Amino acid sequence: MSALTVEQAALGDPLTEPLIRELTHEYVTRYGPGGHEEMARHPAEEFAPPHGLLLLLLRDGEPVAGGAYRRYDAHTAELKRMWTAAGHRRQGLGRRVLAELESAAREAGYRRIFLTTGPLQPEAKGLYLATGYTPLFDVTEQPAEFRPLPFEKHLAAPAAGKAPLR
Repeated sequence: MSALTVEQAALGDPLTEPLIRELTHEYVTRYGPGGHEEMARHPAEEFAPPHGLLLLLLRDGEPVAGGAYRRYDAHTAELKRMWTAAGHRRQGLGRRVLAELESAAREAGYRRIFLTTGPLQPEAKGLYLATGYTPLFDVTEQPAEFRPLPFEKHLAAPAAGKAPLR
């Protein structure tokens, strides 16, 4: 297998097209037409520096995984758009994206990450539980209705000399 590279991108860049296409398909398949609404909920600028970030993992120049964060509040980044290409799953790429985003958010001055995933995404729920995220819901409960599953993770302070967000 060839080496992976991490690249910062912006929604609308040609490299983000597979992420948007496949993630939209995944949401619509699992949740119906509301999947389109979720993908359109936040403008591209929210995932751009200085308060947001979109990262892609590339293998031989092709995107195989990615994810983003946006400003949730002055101390919290909200994780969004986590994606691994269908043909590249079960290789730890989601963990790698998550670690890269956590590191970048920490360096940007965020102290906490917040995220929600859907109840029909057990893979995502498992990833967040396995990587130290605290569920903000009862993990033993089977909800009677659809509702997002919120998680949080507190981040350590960045290296000395990095100014926090304002």
